[in-house]
Amino acid sequence: MTARFVPLFFAAALLTLGTPARADDSAATKPDFAHWLDGVRAEARAKGIADATLAKALDGIQPIDKVLDFDRRQPEFTLTLDEYLARVVRPERIAEGRKLMAVHRRLLAQVASRYGVPAPVIVALWGIESGYGKSIGDYPVVPALATLAYDGRRSEYFRGELMDALVIADQGASVQQMRGSWAGAMGQCQFMPSTYLKYAQRWKGEGPADIWHTPADVFASAADYLASVGWDPHATWGRPVRLSAHLDPALIGLAVKKSVSDWAKLGVRQRDGKPLPGSSLMGSIVRADPGKDAVGTGPPFLIYDNFRTTLNWNRSVFFAVAAGMLADRLASR
Repeated sequence: MTARFVPLFFAAALLTLGTPARADDSAATKPDFAHWLDGVRAEARAKGIADATLAKALDGIQPIDKVLDFDRRQPEFTLTLDEYLARVVRPERIAEGRKLMAVHRRLLAQVASRYGVPAPVIVALWGIESGYGKSIGDYPVVPALATLAYDGRRSEYFRGELMDALVIADQGASVQQMRGSWAGAMGQCQFMPSTYLKYAQRWKGEGPADIWHTPADVFASAADYLASVGWDPHATWGRPVRLSAHLDPALIGLAVKKSVSDWAKLGVRQRDGKPLPGSSLMGSIVRADPGKDAVGTGPPFLIYDNFRTTLNWNRSVFFAVAAGMLADRLASR
């Protein structure tokens, strides 16, 4: 992630939060930033964070105006799914991903064996999140989170992430190294601090996981996340399909699950018109449009539980479809 870069998938995910920008009703009584930071220090000390860590992380920081600009002026997400896929699953990304899979073949095989998450899935997320590590973001995470926590619009959430970032620093991560997006997503897999504390993995050696510079830690962390939230190593994510003109629209959406065989009986076919394979695997039909969850008029997909697992990573149907399709392209030759 380059400076000032806001990924398309991140804009899509932010739409799902459903929190419109508004003025802070308590602005008149809000303390200045320096006094507010004193309260952050007190809370952090109560959590056992060392004064030396707090000095390194918080001394001299100021709100970052550009972070507030991004937060308050999030662009309307109006791309269709096809337009979004053309930007995210582009030929250059597929070609680069295949080369990197070859470079890291042995390591990715070891990570896949340990966590049960296929290499193409790991590399697809790596590619979408940070352009294979080239675009992790240039914002210092602690000041960015402090800015958003102080602002008041989603202060409780971002104050929690700020505290988790201070915990990470207290565990030995370099504050200077902790850089990411304007909203605090860090490293090559773009983990928020709370996600880092739960799932980041050090592949070898001691100390905090280095998701900024070490591919092994990036791969292991991404795989640990997916495995922990339910990735099934024996199943796929889904497939594009063709719907019968007579399919009841009420059956479209994540709330309805049927076996592949039952969907076939309802006239659902593979995208090329061939019959679906006979299977008891449970799935749902999704059709995403901008600003809608999974019941729009966009291209239809039959998705399985691994798709739902990807939604834990990013709550955007567009993102989950793109991740699945990129993984499929990386796996094919």
